[in-house]
Amino acid sequence: MIKIPDEVKYIIDTLEVGGFEAYTVGGCVRDSLSGKEPQDWDICTSALPEQTILCFDGHDIIKTGLQHGTVTLMLNNKAFEITTYRTDGKYKDNRRPEQVKFVNVLKRDLARRDFTVNAMAYNPKTGVIDYYGGQSDLAERKIKCVGNANKRFQEDALRIMRALRFASVFKFSIESDTSAAMRDNKKLLHNISAERISDELNKLILGEGVKNIFAEHIEIITEIIPELRGISERILCGIETAPKDLIIRLALLFNDSSPDIAANILTRLKYSNDIIKTVAALVLYRDAEINTRQDIKRLLNKVGEERVRQLFILKQANTVLLDEIIEQGQCFLLKDLAVNGGDLLNAGIAEGVRIGVILNKLLNMVIDEEITNDKCALLEAAKKFT
Repeated sequence: MIKIPDEVKYIIDTLEVGGFEAYTVGGCVRDSLSGKEPQDWDICTSALPEQTILCFDGHDIIKTGLQHGTVTLMLNNKAFEITTYRTDGKYKDNRRPEQVKFVNVLKRDLARRDFTVNAMAYNPKTGVIDYYGGQSDLAERKIKCVGNANKRFQEDALRIMRALRFASVFKFSIESDTSAAMRDNKKLLHNISAERISDELNKLILGEGVKNIFAEHIEIITEIIPELRGISERILCGIETAPKDLIIRLALLFNDSSPDIAANILTRLKYSNDIIKTVAALVLYRDAEINTRQDIKRLLNKVGEERVRQLFILKQANTVLLDEIIEQGQCFLLKDLAVNGGDLLNAGIAEGVRIGVILNKLLNMVIDEEITNDKCALLEAAKKFT
């Protein structure tokens, strides 16, 4: 039996009192049957949007999805989407239906959904409604399209990436007909916005089954990222065993690429400037030496502590020396140097652009441990540069 939140029970009960059918549907049913805590609870109903609004008269309602039959109800500061049973009209650009038609039969609504595991509904009185074998596919850990797979992907090509994402996240396999249809329709991915592609790619590479999904469906991945042709098993194993950190896994994904290629791919896929710069920096410094304190301090000076820690994760390196440097407040930045430009001026050592040159030479000496970060010692050393 699926345990639904009190708010969801209230919504279903209220709609039923109003004379309508109502069910939880989609991912919340799938996750509940898998023993996972759903993140969201969506409700489908035979009530038309205006009827749903009347049923919840006096409640806080958001009406922004009315054209698609969706009403968002706020209860206890939580948002619940309530959507009228519907069928979709013709799809445009292999992404969105041009129009939707409201229906009063649950089975027709479930028939339009992407995968069988997402096409189940639940009501406490009737139990699980499963017209398309979702429970069986869930038990077999399998992603399978509802109905004709080619039609599903031609309606919405993003479903190709969603299939890969679900299979990676849940560590499922992809049913053979569904997999074949994904390959046959892979070029339709070019009709999907880069932002949508990257959103699914992020979830895919953070999944526990990313290695097998990439290996088995690389021709689909390379349809959108051709630069990944020939990606090695070593790289895929590294991604799958790495921490579930997007930056780390993206850096590993492009580990055999140049920083420029990594940046170009991420730019093409509309990633944020911060992600692009960070991943490119990690790729640039992936082979940097981190064996000594001097090595680590040079890197800290160039890219900062956060990036260096990410490099240590990428290299699966012990952080004892890095932790020691940070905890002891060892100097690796100009701001931490025991002398500044004013000190050099007051000592009559330098002026103008020479100040910066001398300070950087002193910092490099401290980083290389040729001199201690002591004001007197630094001023004495600075005199030799004049």
